[in-house]
Amino acid sequence: MAHLVEVAFKGNRKEFFLWDYPDPPPLHAAVIVDVDRGEDLGHIHALGDLAQKRNGGCSHGCGSSLPERKALRLATEKDRGLSKDLDRLNEDARRKAMDRVKANGLGMKLSDAEWQWDRKKLTLYFTADKRVDFRNLVRDLASLFRTRIELKQIGVRDEAKRLDGIGRCGRQYCSASWLPELRPVNLGVAKDQRLSLNPSQISGACGRLMCCLRYEHEFYVQSRKRFPKEGRIFVTRLGEEKIVSVDIFRERITLRGVEGDARLLTLSEFKEETRELTGVAAPVTNGDEEEIAAEGIRPDEISPELLYTAEHPVFIPPGESFAERRPSPNATANDSNARDAEGLAKRRRGRRGGRRGRGGDEPNSTGGH
Repeated sequence: MAHLVEVAFKGNRKEFFLWDYPDPPPLHAAVIVDVDRGEDLGHIHALGDLAQKRNGGCSHGCGSSLPERKALRLATEKDRGLSKDLDRLNEDARRKAMDRVKANGLGMKLSDAEWQWDRKKLTLYFTADKRVDFRNLVRDLASLFRTRIELKQIGVRDEAKRLDGIGRCGRQYCSASWLPELRPVNLGVAKDQRLSLNPSQISGACGRLMCCLRYEHEFYVQSRKRFPKEGRIFVTRLGEEKIVSVDIFRERITLRGVEGDARLLTLSEFKEETRELTGVAAPVTNGDEEEIAAEGIRPDEISPELLYTAEHPVFIPPGESFAERRPSPNATANDSNARDAEGLAKRRRGRRGGRRGRGGDEPNSTGGH
């Protein structure tokens, strides 16, 4: 049975191949693989179960199916010696191609050049803000290098992945080291993580939002569900206090009282204080009633356990049970009828006021009767 292997090439480019030999190749070994119109040299990046998993989850994978191309053999010393000259040839090809781009007056930036191992194809990677007509450029490059030319337009994040580098955290780019695919990152993930919205502080070397904001986002969202929302008012042993900020890493909450005194509590201490007041306090008017109504929960259906969650901080005053706070159906109906009558009276007064001064509306109007 053929082994599935993932092979890495220049510029962090990776592809999957089949190894038809009984024993799998060593990890990081140089191999010669079958590619379009020739052969190329790469290094084993993953094999076995890891290769199977990456094949189904990577953007360059084949999903549940197996690749059609095969890894032909292990590279010899002569094969590796020939590949050492490619670094110099790649840079020379990029510089010559840049000269042809300037001569044709094209608005594109050549990021990298990659010769195939057998010198039968030259791939040029470029970035551009707009669509570029490079048909004349391809003909010029084909006559210059006497080989097959392929131009690929990539984004700035893919460019950073190919060229590699050190991020502002002091480590290698995630996209170039381990990140399987470049998922889109928007400003909403920075807001959820309470980060500065200054682009210069949350952008990477490519000028786009950092990739780490995307894969850390789920951790922040799940962690904040355990904490009360910032800006809410809770009744504690010191009275009414407002949640100023939460620290999800140290599990601490900053509260501020009515007189402006601030204090720090751990999440467990905060829960303990609010648990002591179970079934005791009146609702604090901080907008919680609208949120409860928006979720389709009637106040008379809220159980005492639900009252003291972070999402529904509702309290009842001392000496008064929750059942006593429930309005009777008759009282509710009377209140509703009174509100409807009051609203109707206001609307009628508004209409009369709008027609004030017109003939026939009032006995003292200029029109008269």
